Amino acid sequence: MRRALALLLSGLLALAAFPAEAAFERLEIAGLHVAAWIPAGSVPGPWPVLVFSHGLHGCSTQSKFLMEALSEAGYAVFAPDHRDAACRDWRQLLTGAAEPLGQPARWSEATYADRRDDIARLLTALAADPRFRAPPFDWQRVGLVGHSLGGYTVLGIAGAWPGWKDARVKAVLALSPYASPFLSAQSLGGIAVPTMYQTGTRDFGVAPFVVRPGRAFDRTPKPKYLVDFTRAGHLAWTDLNSTYQAEIVRYSLAFLDHTLKGKPFPPALATAHQGVAEVRVLE
Repeated sequence: MRRALALLLSGLLALAAFPAEAAFERLEIAGLHVAAWIPAGSVPGPWPVLVFSHGLHGCSTQSKFLMEALSEAGYAVFAPDHRDAACRDWRQLLTGAAEPLGQPARWSEATYADRRDDIARLLTALAADPRFRAPPFDWQRVGLVGHSLGGYTVLGIAGAWPGWKDARVKAVLALSPYASPFLSAQSLGGIAVPTMYQTGTRDFGVAPFVVRPGRAFDRTPKPKYLVDFTRAGHLAWTDLNSTYQAEIVRYSLAFLDHTLKGKPFPPALATAHQGVAEVRVLE
């Protein structure tokens, strides 16, 4: 039953990734298929660079609403299709996770290391490409955004897997992240950059391992941020559900503007309010 449900959700996510109209660029770079949201020339620079990592069997375009908003706010966003992406090969839907999701103790730095490699290779190639050189692209301010297994990926690169750590990354936004392997390995203390966790009160497979005492948020070093959206489930951060998009964009931009652009974190967002069950800000 659990596998059938996982396949159904993965299939829906893959379908959501196919846009009716392309509002982004398609790139072939570093051996990767990449969706890119580049700010319009009228948007003042410099533009910090963000890389988005999709969920298991998701796609680079699964969360267009957020990528578009980040680009409009002055961020250059690049999203690779990882090897497990189902949008290019539906047969990926027939495969499970590299290690069982219910057995996080079996996960190690080798688990989905290909995703780490994708992002490292992409950052190197982009920075060397004349199309994306500074200015206006700001390679001193690089951030990562990841959903679900993408959240696992970006937390690992932030230092939760010591061997994955990438000093180019200055901030990490983890959206409903699969953090259980790091809890088993007791390695979240290795994170060395500002981190925001976003979860939902109906994100039953993830939220308890992030928000409960002694879990991921508590084990992550400061500065750290947590937003728990009321009644949001695991797919709230994809284009399949528009209910929470405005608040997700609002908090994502507040965090990234604070950590990558040096703006104050808005005091109005530091406490719970309608639609947000809990906020924690520890700097």
